[in-house]
Amino acid sequence: MISFPPSFQKLIRELNRLPSIGEKSAVRLAYHLIQEEKGLADALASALVEAKKQVGLCSQCYFFAEGESCSICQNSSRDRSVICVVEKPMDMAAIERVGEFRGLYHVLHGLWAPLKGMGPESMKLQELISRVKNEQVSEVILATGSTVEGDATALYVARVLEEFGVRTTRLAQGMPKGGELEYADEVTLSRAFSGRNPLSQPQ
Repeated sequence: MISFPPSFQKLIRELNRLPSIGEKSAVRLAYHLIQEEKGLADALASALVEAKKQVGLCSQCYFFAEGESCSICQNSSRDRSVICVVEKPMDMAAIERVGEFRGLYHVLHGLWAPLKGMGPESMKLQELISRVKNEQVSEVILATGSTVEGDATALYVARVLEEFGVRTTRLAQGMPKGGELEYADEVTLSRAFSGRNPLSQPQ
């Protein structure tokens, strides 16, 4: 069996650590990077270092941002009375591709999954509560994926927000059960938003 040079093996190992990159894909990527002109590897390394240095989290919604706020939170034309709650930044990007939702977002960066040791403290729930309390929010749309953890998180957050008199809704189940929001197509997401169901109503 052929043995790659140590530095090439190290590159393969690091690429293999990336999501959805198996060993064979890592080998192909490593080969491509080594075989291409030196400019590609240098540009990739530079972009990675710059992004790691410059990109942080928005202080309001916790999406990616360079600086204090992301472009959506800075947009004065967005409906600030509606907040769409998602699990991760890529879910937010998926919804924005549809182009229908004009409110603001809140990225939890986690789900409520006690059996996996993930409680309320594992997601940005207190930050959401603070926004609901201090901003003029009339509706919170819970757009977590339709997985067991996603459903449990939506119900948990809805119960927590009940005392603040805010309307909470859940995306309609146009989303396939067990599906990840990130991979949903535009038509499915559009229908899910149009048919969202109330989980609680203000008294």
